[in-house]
Amino acid sequence: MTILGLTLQISLAGDYNDLILEQVKQMPQGGRYSVSHFAKIRLQSSAHFESGKFFIVPSGPSFCSGATYLVFIRTIEALRARGELGLDYSTLERLIIRDQRDGEGVWGRWNANGPGTARLFHELQLGQNFDNFDRAKPGDFMKIFWSRQVGRNEHGHSTIFLGMENRADGQYVRYWSSNIPSGYGEKAVPRAKIAYAIFSRLQTPANLARINSAPYVDTYLASLLRTRSSISEAGTKCGL
Repeated sequence: MTILGLTLQISLAGDYNDLILEQVKQMPQGGRYSVSHFAKIRLQSSAHFESGKFFIVPSGPSFCSGATYLVFIRTIEALRARGELGLDYSTLERLIIRDQRDGEGVWGRWNANGPGTARLFHELQLGQNFDNFDRAKPGDFMKIFWSRQVGRNEHGHSTIFLGMENRADGQYVRYWSSNIPSGYGEKAVPRAKIAYAIFSRLQTPANLARINSAPYVDTYLASLLRTRSSISEAGTKCGL
């Protein structure tokens, strides 16, 4: 019975990946990539919160963490519309994109340097984090590190994993995000170009309610604008 129960739990977790991919398909194409103040204002207006509900109307320009966060919020709203997720007003309000600094609230964690999404998933127990490409499934959130630098001086990319692809010149990683220069869309890069990646799989979205009792600021993520971390420390902070 325990084994059957575990199998059911795993299959249900997979259903969230499928739902995430459905939201990706409904996102626009293009719109240009930008990290300007105007792009941040556009992101706030793209996730309008009214009468206890998010209305997601994406528009460009956009940037990577904002793009993946919109898909995350769309997924939460889809689960609520299905009657599969109940979140109180206080929790929903904490999902609103304001001008939070890195590490502050939900959006400030997601948008932070380093393993922002994975750290949020670990802190609230929203699902499992891992760094093995062999375990990855389309629909997993994936933070790419283009170098081994974490925090200050890092070069990273917030994406949604779409799969692996074998080409004549080697293995490629496919993902969706807001990408330089064109904005929303799919992209594939050689596996060899990725120094490290952390995957986050949504499994228990009801645990978002735990944000109400979590510290407003995640001090580790907040520190990464000015200090260096490491791959090892990032993994430890995310439960790897």
